[in-house]
Amino acid sequence: MKFVHIADMHFDIPFTTIAELGNKRRLEQRDVFKKCINYVKENNIPYLFISGDLYEQEYVKQSTIEFINNLFKEIPNTLIYIAPGNHDPYLLNSFYYNFEWNENVHIFNKLEKIKVNNDINIYGFGFSDFYERNSEINNIELDEKEKINILVVHGSLDSGYDDNREYNPLTYKYLKEIGFDYIALGHIHKRYISEDNRLVYPGSMISMGFDELGEHGMIVGDVQKDNINLEFVKLDNTDFVEYELDISSIYTQEDLIEKINQINWNNNKMYKIILIGYRRFDINLINIKKLIDIENIIKIKDKTKIEINVEQMARNINLKGIFAKQMLEKLNNTIDKDEKEKIKKAIEIGIEALEK
Repeated sequence: MKFVHIADMHFDIPFTTIAELGNKRRLEQRDVFKKCINYVKENNIPYLFISGDLYEQEYVKQSTIEFINNLFKEIPNTLIYIAPGNHDPYLLNSFYYNFEWNENVHIFNKLEKIKVNNDINIYGFGFSDFYERNSEINNIELDEKEKINILVVHGSLDSGYDDNREYNPLTYKYLKEIGFDYIALGHIHKRYISEDNRLVYPGSMISMGFDELGEHGMIVGDVQKDNINLEFVKLDNTDFVEYELDISSIYTQEDLIEKINQINWNNNKMYKIILIGYRRFDINLINIKKLIDIENIIKIKDKTKIEINVEQMARNINLKGIFAKQMLEKLNNTIDKDEKEKIKKAIEIGIEALEK
């Protein structure tokens, strides 16, 4: 059986971390979703799995829901299975409950098994609230193992943190033992495919910001009882990239701005510049951002260190000199390597604080 698997579209998300790009990214969300539906249509894909967080319950507009459903109408021969997640739970005031979706759409609002035909069973579970601590999916027992059994669900796999345990904690060991032929997961925005290709997070369909680096899109699959083939198809043309710039050999803010403007930036990428190395001048990130003329440089972060000559500074008769002299004495009286590194770090922090 051929299918497309997507998750974490987050329609109408505010994009608070990249607020200046919010409107642009919302339009790009729509373009990406259209690409997905067009692919399904052009390739006659019989199944579309959407593993949660299709939209933002708190912010979504009815016009957005109508946009989504109108695209679903363009693929009437495709069965669409949606497993609501923590951002789009199946609530009584949700569009999942109140909106009349196209007839080819099935929305899970509980743990459910659907017998599609004599060969395929689709299992699914939908969040009924913004948190889900126990969906009991780990306890499923397949009663027709000769069929192709698919699970569509939103949740956190092998959660190690208490926060993740609030979002339908699932265990890889138990899921594998159950024997599903494919597990279509959502919630984690980074793509993950298990070694046997049976358990997959497709990642978010578009990058939400600099905490979601790399390519984003959808999974196209063909699953059989004894074989499965998967392909990742990139849909988001805009990549978010972190670019480290060592400023150790730059002596003025003007030189830094010239250096940034001279770099050959890719117009299809959004950049976060991370300044590293030793600085020899005061860095004002607001001024630098205003003065560079590269539109797709979105953020600049300062991770530089002060170039400190402790011996020279200790000779000064001022507060920094007194501090440097005391710390230098501690440094010289310490033989432990780890302790020396801690003192050096304390010197950096102290001098930086005194310069403010």
